[in-house]
Amino acid sequence: MIQLTGIPELETERLILRGPLTSDFELWAECAASDRARYIGGPLDRGLAWRGFCHMTGHWLHRGYSMFVFADKVTGQALGMAGPWFPEGWPEPEIGWTIWARAAEGKGYAHEAATAARRWAYEALGWTTAISLIAEGNARSAALATRMGAHLESTRTDQIHGQVQTWRHPGPEGVLQ
Repeated sequence: MIQLTGIPELETERLILRGPLTSDFELWAECAASDRARYIGGPLDRGLAWRGFCHMTGHWLHRGYSMFVFADKVTGQALGMAGPWFPEGWPEPEIGWTIWARAAEGKGYAHEAATAARRWAYEALGWTTAISLIAEGNARSAALATRMGAHLESTRTDQIHGQVQTWRHPGPEGVLQ
């Protein structure tokens, strides 16, 4: 198995944030095929799930950053992805997150991972601002954005997700101490 090199590893109280591994694909594909993916352009068949997974991996190569896969620190089990994201056509750099493992929902893992990834984007990448694009109706992600100190800035139409809300995160001065 080939593994990308140079991807930093972040550690939080309960999680390791790391680069994607081929072995992570099955859990992602299961999530992507389910109704749980409705706010991120799904459900997706395996082929489109693979393209999405490779999009995340390729983002590391071409941008130098991407979503981290976050895994349980004790078991090593992948739980989801979170991190900096700026695909072609995006309005500006984003902090995104998705819980892949249904059993990991509602435990604060996305908040823990996204907060650590945002800190890394501000410190290591020098970002001065970040947004989160959240499909209208995704109340759980909107609640997480609010918990992270972001505020709803605007709503626009996106060809993949329909109505998308732009949530503005506080800048580095508001989150780095």
